[in-house]
Order: sequence, then structure tokens, then C-alpha cells
Amino acid sequence: MAFRIDLTLDCADPTRLAEFWKLALGYVDEPPPAPFATREEWLQQFDLSKDDAEDGAWLCDPAGVGPRLFLQQVREPKVVKNRLHMDVRVADQDTAAERWATIAEAVRRLTGAGATVLEEVPDHHVVMADPEGHEFCVC
Repeated sequence: MAFRIDLTLDCADPTRLAEFWKLALGYVDEPPPAPFATREEWLQQFDLSKDDAEDGAWLCDPAGVGPRLFLQQVREPKVVKNRLHMDVRVADQDTAAERWATIAEAVRRLTGAGATVLEEVPDHHVVMADPEGHEFCVC
């Protein structure tokens, strides 16, 4: 039996970072679980202390194919390289030139949204960091 996975990113500003990842992945805000009208209403059932009730953002693939993404606010900053990173696959063209042009366009779009290029492996992939430093590859 296969299981679904969700990904969680610790971050300082989930609301801001959610906008970046919605652009990068084509994701949307995930609605609250039924029967709740809002995430705030859903969270109230857990009786969280003020310290535990930090900001968060829940994103999902509108097609229901990709993993859900939870952006969780944490106080401590990121200090080391990720042990796990995402590969954002944007290119499926037949020719290498078309494939690389698609990757380059995605990199331009993501740097415009606050990402940083860390390394380019020509004709294969680009290693980037999101606005809070989480590493990912565009391929």
C-alpha cells in the first residue's frame, strides 16, 4: 500500500513564503478541513497556548497530485543546509535546448519572486534557495 506524504517547511514568515511556493509550484491555499469554515476555527479545537498558535500556511496541488505543503512558523533561524530538498520539475521538452530554455525562464521568474541562484549545472538543473534560504532545484 502506498502512502501519501506531506512536506513541512520551518520558516520565519509562513504567509510570505506561501506566496513564493504558490508561484513556484502552482499550488493554492488548502481549504480548512470540513466542517470548519476557516483555519482559525479549525485550530481552536486544539486548545493551543498562545506560544503554540504561531502563523502557518497550508498549500495543496489543485490537481491533487503533488504532496501538501505546510509552512510552519518557528522562532529559530535556518542555520545549515537542508537534509532534504525539493526538485521543482518544470521541463519536459524533447530537445535539450527547449528544456534548458524552460528551466532558465522558471529561474528568472523565481528570482523575481525573491529566490537566489546558488549553483547552475548547465543543461541540467539550477540549485536555488527560496526567500528564507531553503534549497531546491529547478530541473
